[in-house]
Amino acid sequence: MTKTQPRKADIQNARDSRMVAVVLVATMACWLGAQWIGGHFGWEARFVFLFDLAALAAFFWTMVVTYRIWRRNKSSSGNN
Repeated sequence: MTKTQPRKADIQNARDSRMVAVVLVATMACWLGAQWIGGHFGWEARFVFLFDLAALAAFFWTMVVTYRIWRRNKSSSGNN
């Protein structure tokens, strides 16, 4: 049985996928923590809203990177 070396695109896809997963989990944990802390200490809504905007920005970034992974995978497989 012969092992083939992974392609450069596959390695990059795996690296980007791991990064997306870490960012998603960290964003959710930080966002939920900020919501809890804000409610616990009675922060004004405008301060808590900043955490909402930061979470939305992180989620948007993960969607963009996921789209790039999908496009890279689609182009490397030859199914244009």
